[in-house]
Amino acid sequence: MIEHPTSNIEDRAAGASLDLTRRHFFGKSATGLGGLALAGLLDEDLFASNALHFAPKAKRVIYLFQSGGPPQMDLFDYKPHLDGVHGQETPESVFNGQRLTGMTAGQTSFPIARSTFEFRQFGRSGAWLNAELLPHLSKVVDDVCFVRSMHTEAINHDPAITFFQTGFQLAGRPSIGAWMSYGLGTENANLPAFVAMTSNRGGQALYDRLWGAGFLPSKHQGVRFRSSKDPVLYLNNPEGMSRATRRSTLDRLGDLNALHHAEFGDPEIRTRIAQYEMAYRMQASVPELTDVSSEPESTFALYGEDARKPGTYAYNALLARRLSERGVRFVQMFHRGWDTHGGLVQQLTSRCRETDQASAALVTDLKQRGLLDETLIIWGGEFGRTVYCQGKLGEKQYGRDHHPRCFTMWMAGGGIKPGTVYGATDDYSYNITENPVSVHDLHATIQRLLGIDHEKLTYKFQGRHYRLTDVHGQVIDDIVA
Repeated sequence: MIEHPTSNIEDRAAGASLDLTRRHFFGKSATGLGGLALAGLLDEDLFASNALHFAPKAKRVIYLFQSGGPPQMDLFDYKPHLDGVHGQETPESVFNGQRLTGMTAGQTSFPIARSTFEFRQFGRSGAWLNAELLPHLSKVVDDVCFVRSMHTEAINHDPAITFFQTGFQLAGRPSIGAWMSYGLGTENANLPAFVAMTSNRGGQALYDRLWGAGFLPSKHQGVRFRSSKDPVLYLNNPEGMSRATRRSTLDRLGDLNALHHAEFGDPEIRTRIAQYEMAYRMQASVPELTDVSSEPESTFALYGEDARKPGTYAYNALLARRLSERGVRFVQMFHRGWDTHGGLVQQLTSRCRETDQASAALVTDLKQRGLLDETLIIWGGEFGRTVYCQGKLGEKQYGRDHHPRCFTMWMAGGGIKPGTVYGATDDYSYNITENPVSVHDLHATIQRLLGIDHEKLTYKFQGRHYRLTDVHGQVIDDIVA
């Protein structure tokens, strides 16, 4: 903020009066400089697509983030070897000196816990899946690429989730959706480029910074859609204000803000103008978007009856499809409750019951609508789980601790090679034996599918050019169609 040069109250008041008079003059002019500046600023920001370095295979992303750390060996990474060593101590050669969390580092015993669930192969690809808990995903495996060799640097939830969302373990960097908004702009002037949604269930804490803009202009931050009757806070007009009055008010504010921008050049003034205008357009677009009553019964048969209930994972998945078909670049869904330190069988059964049908439905629905080829779906958490049991190992009861060294994610559509399994782990699903994939590699590959060279999409902040992948990341060409 620039201080006014006058030093006493009377001089400041006189200066303010002069400023108001000048701005009042411009605001009243039908062809005022403020209006021209406003139009220029908005046109410059609308439908930006200034970062394409390749022909894109995907236009948009739906990221289904499973917060807490799904257990890979109980869902995707079948390990029959564990049946024969169940209850035995985990060999020291498996640990290989790797660190443990404070929750299990003090254990005197680390008994191996096999999965109690039945696994079978599905599809032409022959991918192994939990046949009991993933009946819907098993039907679309030939559209899916399973990456079994993901690894991360973080071992605790907050830095691990932050790492996946921003490419850095410490808070303050732009989220992946904000980077995509910055690089690609929007395809729909009436909706945000980046939308975040959280399911109504407990679990690890989620913070607004996970879909924040960091040091990018704040117009690129994710807009959170809530499950209440007002999906976006402060979007509706207060009682007594008509839409015409709102439009007139915004026009005058736009003139004033454009004049301020011309004088000071602060980019956040441009953001303020753009966000006011976006909010005005969303007053009409969001109610139509979030009203799923117009969907045919076949939609709810596909996604499940929970898709009628705001706040459920299934409802958010359906909204993700509706957002994507309207051109929203990046949709991020967060579903908590995967932190299975104990009672894994019951917790995992509940989480899969909440998510399996709707996740598979997104693949099917987008494919039926001809949108899967241009929409990248990503499913996964912040890390995996240990092969050894946390706490007491029972007959059909066990828990697993955090494990960053290997875990599984899956992707579909948007230029991903379908019906493939990439990477491999040892017999204990504890160490990667083939084709490791880091968080930075994943981010680089996502950007490549969207037509972006991850080394070239940068933003200068405090004298340094930053990027989502920091100074790391290799595109995983083998999973690109």
